[in-house]
Amino acid sequence: MKSISDVLSPAKINLFLHINQRRSDGYHLLQSVFMMLDWYDRLHFELLQDDRVERIDINANETQRAHLPALDLCVKAAQALQKASNCTKGARIFLEKNIPQQAGMGGGSSNAASTLIALNRLWDLNLSRQDLIKIAIPLGADVPFFLLGTNAWVEGIGEKLEPINLGAHEWIVLKPEQGVSTQQIFQDSQLERSTKTVTIFDFAAQPIGFGRNDLQPVAERLCPQISEAIKWLARAGLDARMTGSGSAVFANIPKDVDRASVVSFLDMIRPHPDWELRVCGNLDKHPLADWVSSDK
Repeated sequence: MKSISDVLSPAKINLFLHINQRRSDGYHLLQSVFMMLDWYDRLHFELLQDDRVERIDINANETQRAHLPALDLCVKAAQALQKASNCTKGARIFLEKNIPQQAGMGGGSSNAASTLIALNRLWDLNLSRQDLIKIAIPLGADVPFFLLGTNAWVEGIGEKLEPINLGAHEWIVLKPEQGVSTQQIFQDSQLERSTKTVTIFDFAAQPIGFGRNDLQPVAERLCPQISEAIKWLARAGLDARMTGSGSAVFANIPKDVDRASVVSFLDMIRPHPDWELRVCGNLDKHPLADWVSSDK
């Protein structure tokens, strides 16, 4: 096998996000439910016989490509996989970005997870899902989730994952033009860090609209467009909240509401033509879930 094309990398939303504690090492303990959406980046991989790892952004022009970070998450994931497996092969990674950046939708983490899964196959490594998750933990809190293969109840610093069945729903997702820094939010002195822990059974009793996003008040102060987006969706009768560290917000479309009417109304009152608006469905299973075995 010399290449793998059209590798899908889905977005996610946090149905809720509670921060329970800040550890002495600076990491935050959290609880959340992560849900995958049918909004995808797309990756293509070419095998290199030496150990070089290169990433090319398909969407970018030549100037933008010249300023890509040398060690973005896809490259870091590939190099971590090389080191863990003693692999001497390399890869050229082509990335087609569709998921907004600085959105709280996990696009970069999802790309890293899809990179690990695809290169595990391209390099004939045959590592298990558990092996890949161990490699993924240092790459970021969201990367292990995308390797799990299902939606999940998430705890710890993002490494404690329990598969969860969420049923089928439709969502309005709105991404304001302005982004917000995750690091700045977590370092803010006003961030709520002591939310009482809940159980998966608490969530199961009211999955839609459960809890809150503890990052949202700080993010709204730093990025007023988040508040504006939530108010805009409220005009259509939708109860919206921010996902992750923002700035994207989302709202469930109730099953008894006509989706086309909601979207038509939102388009009619859209205050910012550059804001990205999309209707998404959620996924039960990651598109690459069957590419990896759960056991050795």
